[in-house]
Amino acid sequence: MVYFSIPAATGGFFFSSFLTMIFWGIIAPHFGLETIGYTMAMLITIAIWLVVAPLVAAIARRRFWKWHARHWTSQC
Repeated sequence: MVYFSIPAATGGFFFSSFLTMIFWGIIAPHFGLETIGYTMAMLITIAIWLVVAPLVAAIARRRFWKWHARHWTSQC
């Protein structure tokens, strides 16, 4: 199962970059900004992933420990 996680994340990255480029092209004219190309969309996507991934991991870890502490004390 782990073997398929990296190709899935790679496909997700490229698809996220594509969606970033499309949505930026829709929203940018309303704010007077230029549209961006696919390579800039990739740069924006990797920057967002580098910021968001540790936050998601920290929240998940905190919820796991809260759940673990609550259920561990009730079983003892």
